[in-house]
Amino acid sequence: MKLITTIVRPERLPDVKAALFQAGVTGITLSRVSGHGGEQEIVSQYRGTTVVMEFHEKVKIEMVCSEPFVEPCIKAILASARTGEVGDGKIFVQAIERVIRIRTGENDNAALTAVNADAVQRAALETAQHAGAVAGEEES
Repeated sequence: MKLITTIVRPERLPDVKAALFQAGVTGITLSRVSGHGGEQEIVSQYRGTTVVMEFHEKVKIEMVCSEPFVEPCIKAILASARTGEVGDGKIFVQAIERVIRIRTGENDNAALTAVNADAVQRAALETAQHAGAVAGEEES
């Protein structure tokens, strides 16, 4: 089992989420984070004062996957989050020793399988398709 943590651009979240669900990853945790990597600082004016924005808004996605899902998960993130620009993000992969589902006491791989995985996947794909359709309408 591996903990996969990725930091991506917020605007790429719908695509990344849909790609993860298509790869079979149904359990994710999202956090809004700020960070600084290779991107340039943004200098702007606020009330007559120069403000340097050192940190950029990002989305942190965490998921624990059993071994068969690790590579498909990484490939899904790479394919959906990459824009080719500095600031696309990172993927971190760490070993997980043990997982326990609190509700049932199930351990390891049994604790990773979502009870409603099929319904969650369908809802996520519909949401991503709707977001893509709305984005397409805005560009027109």
